[in-house]
Amino acid sequence: MADENSTPHKRGPLKSSVGSAAVQRRRDHAVTVRKERREALMRTKRLCRVGVSSDDADVPVDADMATDEEQSVLEDQTVKSMEELNLAIAYQGKGAMQKRVNALRELRRLLSKSEYPPVEAALKAGAMPTLVQCLSFGSPDEQLLETAWCLTNIAAGKPEETKALLPALPLLIAHMGEKSSLPVAEQCAWALGNVAGEGEELRDVLLSQGALQPLARMMLPNKGSTVRTAAWALSNLIKGHAKAATELIRIDGVLDAILRHLKRGDEELATEVAWVVVYLTALSNVATSMLAKSDLLQILVDRLASSNSLELLIPVLRSLGNLVAGDSYVTDNVLVAGNEVTVRVIQVMIKCLSSEHRVLKKESAWALSNVAAGSVEHKKLIHSSGAVSILIRLLSTSPFDIRKEVAYVLGNLCVAPSESGRPVLIVDHLVSLVGGGCLSGFADLVRSADIEAARLGLQFLELVLRGMPNGEGPKLVEAEDGIEAMERFQFHENEELRSMANQLVDKYFGEDYGLDA
Repeated sequence: MADENSTPHKRGPLKSSVGSAAVQRRRDHAVTVRKERREALMRTKRLCRVGVSSDDADVPVDADMATDEEQSVLEDQTVKSMEELNLAIAYQGKGAMQKRVNALRELRRLLSKSEYPPVEAALKAGAMPTLVQCLSFGSPDEQLLETAWCLTNIAAGKPEETKALLPALPLLIAHMGEKSSLPVAEQCAWALGNVAGEGEELRDVLLSQGALQPLARMMLPNKGSTVRTAAWALSNLIKGHAKAATELIRIDGVLDAILRHLKRGDEELATEVAWVVVYLTALSNVATSMLAKSDLLQILVDRLASSNSLELLIPVLRSLGNLVAGDSYVTDNVLVAGNEVTVRVIQVMIKCLSSEHRVLKKESAWALSNVAAGSVEHKKLIHSSGAVSILIRLLSTSPFDIRKEVAYVLGNLCVAPSESGRPVLIVDHLVSLVGGGCLSGFADLVRSADIEAARLGLQFLELVLRGMPNGEGPKLVEAEDGIEAMERFQFHENEELRSMANQLVDKYFGEDYGLDA
């Protein structure tokens, strides 16, 4: 039995030149956040300019500091603000509470004012012990809210600035409890989301201190802003943590809340919840199985079909790809050939393949490669759709990373696994793809310096050489300069590729074309 917390299997078309199987491919594919994906849309850590309470309209949201002189002035103001805050805390006379709140409000305004807030100046002036003191139990909500807001923006800073929050973490977690006011709890969640966004070390600390449960509880109500913040913080918190992902999906009410918010929430809310689904399905077989048995597939398809928001489409498409990248049992039960929803899955993937957005093309090709590596019925479903002509065009015209993903899809369509381990050719698919002009694209991959791409190209050339009717394979490969492409491996350092190319040339073109092993 597979480890309940393992990453779903990613599918590759041809395991080797003599076999075809579903293999675990790019284990961290769904976990890695690259610049071309989420970081291009939103920062992992977020500066809080407008807070969660209703009286924040006076916060300057467009006052980015433009010069070193202005930044220096801002830092001086921050140091002075810290002095005022410490005096306010020491003051015990009439109006002491309002004095503290006013001083905290001034500090958080300064920490919200610039694109590069004066966090370092605040910390050097002793902000952290003072702010921890202001989080003490029994403090009024207004004071807690302003304090958590200050901490949120400190946590949005550099790594060492985020780590400065360590003494405050237990109190931030505690103030997300059921007895806390919703604005305070949400602002604390925002601060913790920034901390979790810093990296694995701080995520481990937060998990060990019990941050998962209160954040999960904040997902349960139908309160858009609160759920958005909690979902974003959770996606940062469980990233890379299989055990936490499994624990999260097992919390009562979380599964239902995820489905409800994905289905009914606005696009901003659905985007944040979809990223939670991305990490759940990437990290936990338990979560993947539970989600596969729910209405998630239908909800994802509906969102893909109806939305034009790139921010939403990326995590929804990634979630769908993860869902069908599990073992054969999950795939076969999620995508049942002949079902209307299965047909719609292919349709929405074709929509994304045809998008002008590079990321959507790549993500949809990756998702289709997982479907195409399933049963023969799945392969036939894709082959009979409008996807093939688009894929063949992308194989020749797209950027290199997309061409690799497309090659996996097309390769998968041509082979079916067998008990012997040697792939069983689906000849009519192969003939159709070659007739559509895909061979030149695979020959180009053989010429690539990328080992994975070159292997894909060689494997497809092998299918053509041994599978095309009437012995046409060698002639077709030679016409695409395939022999010359394979000759480049004569002295290649990769023994596998060198051997594959040598065997193919020897077998199909005679000794005159043989390569030195």
